[in-house]
Amino acid sequence: MSLIRKHTRRVTTAALTVAMAAALGAAGAGASSAGTAEPQTRQIASSTLGSDYRITLTALRSTEDEYAASVRLQVYTQSGGDWKESDRVTVGGVDGWFWYPLTGKGAVCEFSTASSEPAPLTVSLLLTPSLGCSEPAHYVVKEGRVYAG
Repeated sequence: MSLIRKHTRRVTTAALTVAMAAALGAAGAGASSAGTAEPQTRQIASSTLGSDYRITLTALRSTEDEYAASVRLQVYTQSGGDWKESDRVTVGGVDGWFWYPLTGKGAVCEFSTASSEPAPLTVSLLLTPSLGCSEPAHYVVKEGRVYAG
């Protein structure tokens, strides 16, 4: 096969790949007519401490970077028989995590809570499979509010 034919085939393949990526990106971009789509979310851990607190960790996919994510820690308290959110904090930095490790197998390295007042809470999450787990972040839940521990 001649050098020109090989080069043409590579350019054609590259152009087709770029066109497909653009089409897929355009299809995803039109998901919200308002232009501010809600981020994709996935609950990655949850714990209920008696009838006092329910604590959840939720991964929120970045709307700016498809590979980035934030982690939201929410505390719920009982109110009239229903769980009502009483506080929320971001674990680590906004968009400071990677979406795929956070939503894959082994994403939660440590999520420990205790039924006491104040309730200690420790969170460690997978950075990447090769880097391993994050340093544990320590919090305290007191009267439905989250404080750095």
